[in-house]
Amino acid sequence: MDAFGDTAYSTGDVRQALHRAGHRLFLKPAPLRPAVPGGFTLDDFAIDTTAAKVTCPAGHAVALSNPGGQHHQRKASFGDLCTGCHLRERCTKAKAGRILTIRPHHDLQAAARHQAATDPGWQADHRRWRPPVERAVAWLVHHGNRRLRYRGTIKNDTWLHTRAAALNLRRLINLGLTHTSGTWHLAPAGP
Repeated sequence: MDAFGDTAYSTGDVRQALHRAGHRLFLKPAPLRPAVPGGFTLDDFAIDTTAAKVTCPAGHAVALSNPGGQHHQRKASFGDLCTGCHLRERCTKAKAGRILTIRPHHDLQAAARHQAATDPGWQADHRRWRPPVERAVAWLVHHGNRRLRYRGTIKNDTWLHTRAAALNLRRLINLGLTHTSGTWHLAPAGP
């Protein structure tokens, strides 16, 4: 089954759960922000999480720390290696040198960014199916329906299913659904 979503659904945890469940993912990866405008992003560094080693674009290699903190992130600190580096202006403004923070699902996220940027099949499927998904969401939230109407999960779940059913019925009617002699008929698609 294919799973579509925007960058809000592209977290490492969500990607991992959907991937393990056997879904083909069309979740647009979140863009990387360089530390310096127009400079290097995380993908410009060679990051080997298995060997715990990070190499910068200038060829300086440092060890990757063990996971730590609340989010189990790893750090790569280039420190003094940045002093006098010919690429420093494109890499960091930090006086103490560049420090990279590597999140637990880095390899999965990096692979997703690579696929989105280089896989023509993925790009074609994303362009083909993403607009209908966005259109359906737009129909669902139209006329002030971005906010929940009721208190409680059961009431809101019932409202959501009723709204979706009404929108689906409206779409079918627009496609030519008719009811004659106790039977529903959908007009065949034109040539």
